[in-house]
Amino acid sequence: MFQKILIANRGEVALRILRACREMDIRVVAVHSSADSDAMHVRLADDSVCIGPAPSRESYLNMQAILSAADVCGADAIHPGVGFLSENAAFAEMVEEHGMAFIGPTPEHIRLMGDKITAKKTALELGIPVVPGSEGALDPEGDISALAERIGYPVLIKAAAGGGGKGMKVAQSSADIKEALRLARTEAKACFGNDEVYMEKYLGRPRHIEVQVIADTHGNVAHLGERDCSLQRRHQKVWEEAPSPAISAETREKLGSVVANAMKKLGYRGVGTVEFLYEDGEFYFIEMNTRLQVEHPITEMITGIDLVREQIRVAAGLPLSFRQEDVRFKGHAIECRINAEDPESFIPSPGKIQDYLPPGGFGVRVDSPLYQGYQIPPHYDSLIAKLIVHGDTREECIRRVRRALHEYVITGVNTLLPLHRELAEAADVVKGDYDIHWLEKWLALKIQKEAA
Repeated sequence: MFQKILIANRGEVALRILRACREMDIRVVAVHSSADSDAMHVRLADDSVCIGPAPSRESYLNMQAILSAADVCGADAIHPGVGFLSENAAFAEMVEEHGMAFIGPTPEHIRLMGDKITAKKTALELGIPVVPGSEGALDPEGDISALAERIGYPVLIKAAAGGGGKGMKVAQSSADIKEALRLARTEAKACFGNDEVYMEKYLGRPRHIEVQVIADTHGNVAHLGERDCSLQRRHQKVWEEAPSPAISAETREKLGSVVANAMKKLGYRGVGTVEFLYEDGEFYFIEMNTRLQVEHPITEMITGIDLVREQIRVAAGLPLSFRQEDVRFKGHAIECRINAEDPESFIPSPGKIQDYLPPGGFGVRVDSPLYQGYQIPPHYDSLIAKLIVHGDTREECIRRVRRALHEYVITGVNTLLPLHRELAEAADVVKGDYDIHWLEKWLALKIQKEAA
């Protein structure tokens, strides 16, 4: 087992990884920018190294600085967390070339699944159903109107190297297609340095369903069920739950087996999430994330399996501590993403935390780096806390979510707590009757009512 792990990340996920390391008696190195010198994971780590100024390109994306910190501190493994370098194949290669373990998939699999076009082709080869669309990248000089007609409007043009909703445009008809292509390519180039895009059928009322999988280097692969991440705004997840209120136990096992078998064929290593759109009883592959997901705690809550601990074990060459037949799904879990944003305009709200009182009680977990007096920097993602709640039933879980949200106190900055309190009372959310477009429609309707 590793003696010392460097965490190449920040915020709540860095603290989450640190806690897993502590429980495994592994020493921790925290790297941080100058803006994060007072961060909670930095305070709790055994060693800490400042790797650069506030801008992430000069700190958390600075591969040489991170590797130098690992060398100086004697780390024998690096955990990339989520975002930043977690799906950077070149970084994974550099870590391994420096004689350290990369706590994640192989560079080859990161690269394979990082390109959406290649990932879609690979999914087809592995027997995973995909959304109807183009076979490869679109030729901007080609007849994309004819392709769109064959697929059937509306269509979605998506960045091949993208994620997080960037480089995605919808064309409702032939009148929109050229402009959608231009905008998607421009945004993809600006965000990812790659203007390749592809086309997919735009589904009307799909749910976003993702399957958690984990594999070791001994041939063991297991799925840990699905998560429903359909409550989104601008393709950014806001509220997630497991299991999905729209999926039966039979469907769960069938889909999970398809994904697990595909990962076994691929020879995959570590944790991964295979994401689907689900509509009218059919699943369509959209992408695979070759890393830990922000919403992984709800899977941990219903299975009792520590995903970060398993990640570390796999990277150390150990087998999974369980087999598929050992996985039992118990109850229901919901995660509310608490961002430092205005709950109506969604404008980021960095600043100093004045009062901070997280909720507690049975079945309530909070993953957050916040403390009274902490200064939220303006340079990074606005996620500041995750409220994760478990109940024996979905109904009990929602009641517990309401209770926990009303206990939660964060002052000094704007947060999404008021939005989540409303969502927990919304009739469609309570019934589980929503899709990936529901939240944006609900927000638009709310604005109209307030303006009337």
